[in-house]
Amino acid sequence: MRWRSMATAVLLAAVTATGLAAPVASAAEPSAAEPGAAGPAVLVPAADREISFTADGTTAYGTVHVPAHRAGQRLPAALLLPGSGPTDRNGDEPPALTPGTLAAIADTLGADGVLTLRFDKYFTGRTGPGAYQGDPGRLDLPAFTRQAAAAYDTLREQPEVDRHELLVVGHSEGGLQALLVARTVRPAPAGLALLAPQDERLLDLLSAQLDGQLDQAVAAGQVTAEAARANRAGIAAAVADFRAGRPTEADTAGLLPPLAGLLNALFGPNNARFVRSDDAVYPPDVARQVRPGTRVTVTCGTADANVPCAGVPPLLAALARAHTTGPGLRTLDGLDHFLHPAGTPVNDRALAPAAVAALHEFARPWKR
Repeated sequence: MRWRSMATAVLLAAVTATGLAAPVASAAEPSAAEPGAAGPAVLVPAADREISFTADGTTAYGTVHVPAHRAGQRLPAALLLPGSGPTDRNGDEPPALTPGTLAAIADTLGADGVLTLRFDKYFTGRTGPGAYQGDPGRLDLPAFTRQAAAAYDTLREQPEVDRHELLVVGHSEGGLQALLVARTVRPAPAGLALLAPQDERLLDLLSAQLDGQLDQAVAAGQVTAEAARANRAGIAAAVADFRAGRPTEADTAGLLPPLAGLLNALFGPNNARFVRSDDAVYPPDVARQVRPGTRVTVTCGTADANVPCAGVPPLLAALARAHTTGPGLRTLDGLDHFLHPAGTPVNDRALAPAAVAALHEFARPWKR
């Protein structure tokens, strides 16, 4: 159920058809003696370790990446939150989608001395379905928020962590989750990095994605303008009926088959509760509740078809009203939703330099 990637791919499919942890960094070289020190500083080499925690009766598993640091040193620490659907701790949906987005973010922040925790959410990786085995329809957005909050608590208790320097970094839907987690955990995070974040209600964003795909198909001569208009009307009617609690089957019956399949899956018994709970949240409303003084970075890629930059202004305005600080918006020219230059294979596991620079800028006050 990766809404963003499914929406991006579904129309093209219609017209053409009709290792759990990031690599451990190499050990740091011993440093020279610090000024005034009795001897050389003892450096602990970078390492990854497996962790687990429990939320709502389910044990979740994840990776803590500890950067090289002086023995006894307390480190800033960031919780990393993935995008929508069955996205695991590394930002992957194996076997087909493996960009390693969160693993790359962990490496980037590790270079600044920021410890990170990333985890397999429900129905991914080692965590699996947990308490929702056999009944995925019980899952809703608050369940994922509680799981992420439990991960934050686990991060706070890691022995190397400075509890005054806790951060949350979210990609895509993880950006919305970062806002939701920030208003519930204690201590509140000192910083939030919202990378290509969900900035509209879920079904508004999905509708815009599908409309854009229909426009592209018309321009390419793959569907007629009349067929595109009919499909837009069907999508809008299905969304309106779902929000009103009415049946949607009649609305989707005339859509291109992959469009109908996508909407029927989203509105079906396995996903309807989650979709309804996510769609009820308007991200700028949550952003207004961020603690004043929180350092915030928001990125948008000009080639991001999943979360276009046009939707960012209300989110930025809400963060301004909350009196947040920090870099604010960083527009990433030519970057797509996975923080790659447009046209890069989706499974390229390197972040674009502009995305790396935005992360380094965000982390600058906490750099070790």
